[in-house]
Amino acid sequence: MTSGKILVAQGGGPTAVINQSLVGVALEARRFRGIEHVYGARHGVRGIINEDFVHLTQETSHNLEMVANTPSSALGSTRDKPDVKYCQEIFKVLQAHEIGHFFYIGGNDSSDTVRIVSAEAKRAGYPLRCVHIPKTIDNDLVGNDHTPGFPSAARFVAQAFAGANLDNAALPGVYVAVVMGRHAGFLTAASTLGKKFPDDGPHLIYLPERNFVLANFLADVKATYERLGRCVIAVSEGIHDSSGALIASKLATHTEHDAHGNVQLSGSGALADLLCEEIRSKLGIKRVRGDTLGYLQRSFIGCVSDVDQREAREVGEKAVQFAMWGKCDGSVAIKRTGFYSVDYELLPLDAVAGQSRAMEDEFITASGTDVTDAFRLYLRPLLGSGMPDAFRLRTNPVAKVLRPT
Repeated sequence: MTSGKILVAQGGGPTAVINQSLVGVALEARRFRGIEHVYGARHGVRGIINEDFVHLTQETSHNLEMVANTPSSALGSTRDKPDVKYCQEIFKVLQAHEIGHFFYIGGNDSSDTVRIVSAEAKRAGYPLRCVHIPKTIDNDLVGNDHTPGFPSAARFVAQAFAGANLDNAALPGVYVAVVMGRHAGFLTAASTLGKKFPDDGPHLIYLPERNFVLANFLADVKATYERLGRCVIAVSEGIHDSSGALIASKLATHTEHDAHGNVQLSGSGALADLLCEEIRSKLGIKRVRGDTLGYLQRSFIGCVSDVDQREAREVGEKAVQFAMWGKCDGSVAIKRTGFYSVDYELLPLDAVAGQSRAMEDEFITASGTDVTDAFRLYLRPLLGSGMPDAFRLRTNPVAKVLRPT
């Protein structure tokens, strides 16, 4: 029989709806007899190691609801990537505090942490129920139709490119924007959902699921610019050549690395600047501008998907239900049923932990520079209600007097 103490933590990059999952756990747990305390670990697994806990059972329901509607990680997060030794220390703390249920909200690394902690508890014969709750704006968790956090980030990206396209149409030139996604291109592909007219941008989309060839890129830009007089380009931060080398590393003279030794991609702005310089120098186009959407995509408070909010709450609630009524540890997964509804399953931790999903081939055009209607149909219901729309003046020219045709 597990104890009546629950511990929940948040890991990895914040999202616009991760607090919905946190509050889903906290409030759903209160419905079960025998649950005495719900603790929250501050700053993820690092907070567990440091025994830096807060009492979520002492929060009012009203304040929890206000926090649920607030983006970013209310408990704080961490980029620590625990190995077996680190997870053994986590387990020692859980055991010392007599935690009976451990919920970790996060992505690939977080699911692997839950898997290792679960294995340690079984090895020690300690009754601990471990459930991973999905979260990532990259949408790259296997076994899920989509992942909480992605729809709201995708909504932001679609709106950002819709605005960039309007700007570019008014003052034509080439515009390059780099979107998060080291290994999966879902978020970059979302840029196409802001298009309304056939000649709207983004006109070119580059994803990590396809090899990036600089010469082909420049040829694509040149052809689009000559055809339309302008070009809007969406680029994933993780684009790479056929050898797997990141384009950001190949073009840059200096690169930064994160705590895990990975090339620092998000927020540096380097890739956009480097591609813009290639366009200016090789194609001779004068008006070339670049942006990096960076961290704005993750927790932007102004355009959260109501579908994302609802599902993020429900994965937290279902995690508690699976833990209380089920007999095994696992990872909560979203499954699409019909158009549009979802159901939830508990997948084995081994089926999810440490793995990454890439965009399916059916979502990418043969050219590799655009997405298919299948992807648009997949993403549109996730963006939620009230997506803004852009309109144009009709072309009703007045006859020239001084310069007749």
